[in-house]
Amino acid sequence: MKIEKFEDIESWKKARKLVNEVYKLTSKDCIAKDYGLKDQIQRASVSVMSNICEGFDSGSNKSFVQFLNYSYRSASEVQSLLYVILDLGHIIEDEFKLLYIDVAETKKLIGGFIKYLKTQINNKK
Repeated sequence: MKIEKFEDIESWKKARKLVNEVYKLTSKDCIAKDYGLKDQIQRASVSVMSNICEGFDSGSNKSFVQFLNYSYRSASEVQSLLYVILDLGHIIEDEFKLLYIDVAETKKLIGGFIKYLKTQINNKK
């Protein structure tokens, strides 16, 4: 399938679902009242999705890869913040594992896309 718009990108679709899961998580009273933590994990999750979109519109595969790397790192930040939420007792281990796996799957899609684009860049040389 040819990617004609950012909404066609599988990693963007997965990141969109991740954002929804993070917002559901942060609506819990114990997290909702911790404004700094809530805002940080929300911003990081939105950054995953947004950087894929921005990279798509960047005009070159090289620039796109750079934005995908930002997206990947934001996903890592979400994973780290999930540990904070777990360690504070705001979620149970099972909730943590499900969300952590969602983020890991998102990172896998982003990483695969990065590899694909790098191959495209190298084939043009």
